[in-house]
Amino acid sequence: MAAARIIAVAGKGGVGKTSVSAAMVRLLTRANPQKRILAIDADPAIGLSTALGIEPGRTLDDVRGLVSVEIAADPDGAENTLASVRRVLLASIQHCGGFDFFAIGRPEAAGCYCAVNAYLRQVIGLLISGYDCVVVDGEAGIEQVNRRVLERVTHLILVTDASRKGTQVISTIRRVADELTMAEYYGAIINRVGDPATLELVDTGDIPVLAVIGEDTSQAAFDILGKSVFDLPDDAEILRGTSEMLKRLALL
Repeated sequence: MAAARIIAVAGKGGVGKTSVSAAMVRLLTRANPQKRILAIDADPAIGLSTALGIEPGRTLDDVRGLVSVEIAADPDGAENTLASVRRVLLASIQHCGGFDFFAIGRPEAAGCYCAVNAYLRQVIGLLISGYDCVVVDGEAGIEQVNRRVLERVTHLILVTDASRKGTQVISTIRRVADELTMAEYYGAIINRVGDPATLELVDTGDIPVLAVIGEDTSQAAFDILGKSVFDLPDDAEILRGTSEMLKRLALL
């Protein structure tokens, strides 16, 4: 099997990262029914599950808690612990018909998780190798990039609105990611653009703009009603823009 394409979505809070991530899952799933697609919700709020219309099950944080107990009981049993974590993770992945889903969960509790995270990174790498495409909905800001939740990302999609704060955040994420050599391809989506004329004022620096997505009242209504991205009409603005981005990156 070819190496998985790992698409991470990042940006400041409230710009629509989760909507873009969910739209990607829908588009990739329907365009490639023969491929294995994994959606990872790396935001502690676990909003991606709602956007995809599923209930989250056991999270990575739950697994971390189980592993912490095992390590405390047998600190020299790293190999056994790794095998145990892999089994628990595999059992925790939700199969949703066309794609799989897994959530990172709430932030880490107090204490040192260095050993646990080292094991979990190895296990996550093993799980990813079984998929053709992985979509990661990141938390707001740059902390997820700093912590290197995933050690290898092929595509980093930076979502912003037309605000200066939004573009500053994605520029910072790009800089930090470059320092960590995190991704092979970068690109920006400018989301929720009400007036196209404002685009002349938007400066994404050296980050190429892959798509511009306008305001979508139907999507906002669906969010209020708690409907999933799979309920959106095919001509929804979020689907159009996300499809444009995926095609430009030769992912669709």
